[in-house]
Amino acid sequence: MADDQRTSDLGAIYTQRPIGDTFRISFMANSLVLPVYEQIKRRHGLNRGEYLLIHSLSIVPEMTAQEVARMSGRPRNSISRAVHRMVEGGYVRRVPDPDDGRQATLTITDSGRNLVREILPLFEARQEQLLGVLNVGERRQLDALLDKLYSATLASAHAP
Repeated sequence: MADDQRTSDLGAIYTQRPIGDTFRISFMANSLVLPVYEQIKRRHGLNRGEYLLIHSLSIVPEMTAQEVARMSGRPRNSISRAVHRMVEGGYVRRVPDPDDGRQATLTITDSGRNLVREILPLFEARQEQLLGVLNVGERRQLDALLDKLYSATLASAHAP
């Protein structure tokens, strides 16, 4: 089978019904973030969970590991390992919860903030590379659609 025919056949994965949309969304999300996470690993030695942890704390000043796991969709054990590494590296501070000895509050340190500021342009450049094909109106429309999908996803995640 010729390479162009095989590529065409592989493209059917993303257009087939009933779940082609699922594969397209997954492919686009992976195309957006995976190359950046590879750069972060090479340049800074951080894995995805570690970066998600410090990025989250750069936006929400205090969180628990459980909240980071829930927000990021990463497994709790992955975030737990990230907390240990980021505390050891001086990027995150962990303070035991006086009301619940099993919990700890996490905050980002100045070193962690500086690292997020250094890494963020990698995501911005990749996002612009992929979404730059959209005009201003299409970007607004995409933003509105993503908000709608995000809200529906949250609602379904919290449904019984």
